[in-house]
Amino acid sequence: MILRPYQSTGVYQIRAAFQAAKKRIVYVAPTGSGKTTLFAFIVHNAAAKGNRVLILCHRTELVDQISAALTESGTPHGFIAAAYPSAAHSYPVVIASVQTLVRRLEQTPEPQLIIVDECHHSRAESYEKILTRWPRAKVLGVTATPIRQSGEGLDTLFDHMIVGPTMRELIEQGYLAKYRLFAPETVDTSGLHTRAGEFVSAESDALVNKAVITGSALAHYKQHADNRPALVFCVSIAHAEAVAAQFRDGGYAAVSLNGGIDREIRRGIIRDFRAGCARVITSCDILNEGFDVPGAHCGIFLRPTQSLGLWLQQLGRIMRPCEGKSHAILLDHVGNTSRPGLGLPDSERQWSLAGEPRSKSDKAAPAPRVCPRCWAASPPRSTVCRECEQAFPVESRQVDEREGELREVTPTDWNAYEKYEAERRAKGARTWEQARADSLEALEALGRSRGYKPGWARRIWATRQAKRA
Repeated sequence: MILRPYQSTGVYQIRAAFQAAKKRIVYVAPTGSGKTTLFAFIVHNAAAKGNRVLILCHRTELVDQISAALTESGTPHGFIAAAYPSAAHSYPVVIASVQTLVRRLEQTPEPQLIIVDECHHSRAESYEKILTRWPRAKVLGVTATPIRQSGEGLDTLFDHMIVGPTMRELIEQGYLAKYRLFAPETVDTSGLHTRAGEFVSAESDALVNKAVITGSALAHYKQHADNRPALVFCVSIAHAEAVAAQFRDGGYAAVSLNGGIDREIRRGIIRDFRAGCARVITSCDILNEGFDVPGAHCGIFLRPTQSLGLWLQQLGRIMRPCEGKSHAILLDHVGNTSRPGLGLPDSERQWSLAGEPRSKSDKAAPAPRVCPRCWAASPPRSTVCRECEQAFPVESRQVDEREGELREVTPTDWNAYEKYEAERRAKGARTWEQARADSLEALEALGRSRGYKPGWARRIWATRQAKRA
């Protein structure tokens, strides 16, 4: 396998971290950077040294993608996944569907190395059950977005993070496509409510699943990307089907893709898209991860989100370069670009294994500037539009004068304020500590450390289970 320079650097950094006694490593690099190729190289060499390797993923498309990379590297491998050949134990390398493997742990030999694809999902119960079964195994997780919308960190499962190249660096080096992003004011999301850090899906569906909104998306597609291969990100299956129907009525070969469709039919849809028989694919969630098609020239965003992880995963589907694609075209109809904490594809971002309270999003970087004439999005400090060179209005620096009265602050006042702030911070820390206790055992341990009665943990756990149900 021939690695790109930054992939070779990543392999070296991962090996050095394992040699430095790090047991569980997360490697972060943008969608389209070739993380599968990178870990396929590592797997090939590990298997050649006689190690058993287990690769975890959660979708059929990912199983196929990883299998293709291993085949290209000349690495024999088996499967633990529904509808795949089952003679897995005769191979040193096994690709496992998490949903299938969690039911076959007793029959699975212990691996020396575990690869976790899209490891931002690893806080899920099924992943944790697998990873805790083999505590001696080295673990390498790879992801483009090491964050969870709930604010939970990955530091309970991983002990080291390696951050690869940024999206901006990959664009400058030609490994990802340049882009043009337009954000027309199509949908007003100001009235949507939030649940668990994300917009309530039923409200989002009711807001965007309207013919007039899809019509606006269709009009902008004709204007900016007429008949170019496009992916449309929708709120629900019904919404995706409605959008596909309206695009077909507009004269485009459009099809809706969802997880309920038979696996072979899904593969056929992707083949048709690659061959140009289908020009537009609409979907809810299925396109977000594991959909590796460089031929997508345009992304149409009709799903409002507050999740940086989801936003970057969707953008990444369109950023892969290919022949005849001078740049990616991104049409954001739901204001995701301007939402705090999201921004442009190549905005600067800091990653950490530690979780963060959701309130930290209030400190997000300033939003990009959207041109009122052509709706193109430019970096926050731009003075002119990057598309039409329209000058942005200069924001007034005039002081807003208001009537008021100065009041002396006494030491008593200040002490009272400091006490109030200390109590507020302590309460927030207790709330966050309780939120991170993600099992009944963890809650019971927390309750004991605080001197609570034994029934406290059971009540909190029962309430959480009821909410999940």
